[in-house]
Amino acid sequence: MGKVRVGIIGCGTISSIYMENIPTFENLELVACADLDLDRARAQAEKFLIPEASTVKELLENPNVDLVINLTIPKAHAEVAVEALKNGKHVYGEKPLAVTREEGKEILAVAKENGLFVGSAPDTFLGAGVQTAIDLIEKGEIGVPIGVSAFMIGRGHEHWHPDPIFYYKEGGGPMFDMGPYYLTALIALLGPIKRLSGSVGISYPERTILSEPKAGTKVTVETPIHIAGTLDFVSGAIGTITTSFDAFGGTTLPPIEIYGSEGTILVPDPNTFGGPVRLRKRDEKEFVDIELTHTHDGNSRGIGVADMAKAILSGAPYRANGELAYHVLEAMHGFHDSSEKGLFYQMQSTCERPEPLPVDNQFLHA
Repeated sequence: MGKVRVGIIGCGTISSIYMENIPTFENLELVACADLDLDRARAQAEKFLIPEASTVKELLENPNVDLVINLTIPKAHAEVAVEALKNGKHVYGEKPLAVTREEGKEILAVAKENGLFVGSAPDTFLGAGVQTAIDLIEKGEIGVPIGVSAFMIGRGHEHWHPDPIFYYKEGGGPMFDMGPYYLTALIALLGPIKRLSGSVGISYPERTILSEPKAGTKVTVETPIHIAGTLDFVSGAIGTITTSFDAFGGTTLPPIEIYGSEGTILVPDPNTFGGPVRLRKRDEKEFVDIELTHTHDGNSRGIGVADMAKAILSGAPYRANGELAYHVLEAMHGFHDSSEKGLFYQMQSTCERPEPLPVDNQFLHA
C-alpha cells in the first residue's frame, strides 16, 4: 500500500494527538506542519519529528503535501479548506465542516470541481464504542430501531477552559461545539435526518470566566447555549437531543440511548472512542455489558484520515466524508432556524449512512 503525505495546519492543543497518531497508520506519512505562529509550528515539528515546519502559505503551496489536516479555529475552516483545495490538496478538517451552510457548500463544490476528497471530524464514531452499538443493531439485537435520546449537558467551558470566550460567540455554543459528535454518531447508528425541530435559548446573557488565566473576565453570550431538539430520521426512527452549557448542577442522563422493538442499547459518550456499551433485551431484567467488537477504544483521532487516505489510494468509499459533515452542519443550523420560525426544519441535504467498519480493521495500522 502507498502512503498519502500529510501536512497539518494549526499547531494548537488538538494537533498533538493527530501528530502522535498519524505515523501509526500504514497509509499516512506526516511530512509538514504550519501555524500562524511559526515558532509554535517549529516546536511541534521538533517534538514529533516532523520534517518541515513552515508558514501556512508555504504549506498550502508545498508540492510534497497531498492532504491537509485543517486544525484552525472554526471561523477559518472554510477559508483554509478552499485554499488547500485550490492548491490541489485533499482536505480533512476538525469539526465543524464550516461555520455557515454557505461555506460548507463552497467547500464541497470546490472539492468536486477539482476532483479532490473532503473529510471532517469527528471520527469518534469509528471507535469501538459506537461501532459495537452499530454491530448490535445490524445483528438485530434490538429489533427495529424506533427512537433515540441524546444528551450533552454540562455547566459551560468557563469552569475549566483556559480561553473559553469563543464558545459563547457565533459558531460556538454546545450545539456547534459538541453537537457534531452526537449528530454524527446518530447518523452512523440510524441514518440521515429527514426533518427536525428545535427550541433554543440564552439562559444567561453574560458569563464569568472562572478558569485561569482569564478568571473574572465577563463574556457576552451571542449564541444559544441551551438547545432542545427533535429529529425524524429517514428510517422512521424518532429522536430527541439536548445540548446545554447551563446545567450547573450536572446531570445523570446517559449520552445516547437507542430504543428498539426488542431492546435498548446504551451508547457511550460519542466524544470518546471506547465503551462501555450496554444492552437490555425486552425480556431481561437488567442491562448487561457488551464486549467491544472493535479495537479502537483509546484516543484514535486520525482514523478518519486513514480511512480517507485508503479511499484516495484505492477509490473505495470513506466514512468521515464531506457529505456527512455537511448534513450535520445543516442540522445544527436547522435547530436554530426551527426555533426562530416556530416550524419544523426540512433537511435539504442527505448523506449515506456510513458503512460499519470491519471487525478486523487492523489494516489501518502500521
